Amino acid sequence: MNTRKRLHVIYSGRVQGVGFRYTAKNVATGYEVSGIVRNLPEGTVELIAEGSKDELEGFQQAIRESGLGSLIAREDVTWTEAKNEFRGFEITR
Repeated sequence: MNTRKRLHVIYSGRVQGVGFRYTAKNVATGYEVSGIVRNLPEGTVELIAEGSKDELEGFQQAIRESGLGSLIAREDVTWTEAKNEFRGFEITR
């Protein structure tokens, strides 16, 4: 059985003020994932997404390949079980 997972990523680099959140939201439409993306005060971007591991890995890779990859200096990734708390994929503040 393909259980749902939760992908949590903190992106560091030149990731604010470059359309990162909007690009991530656009990329998300191509995948069966739900979650949020938001800027954090220290200049990083937080992404939390839930779905099957295959979809999440594809989504994560698609973000890198969307033109954002060159702006990302580091990805701190944590995998946990899904909490099923999201509807769709949204940009939050």
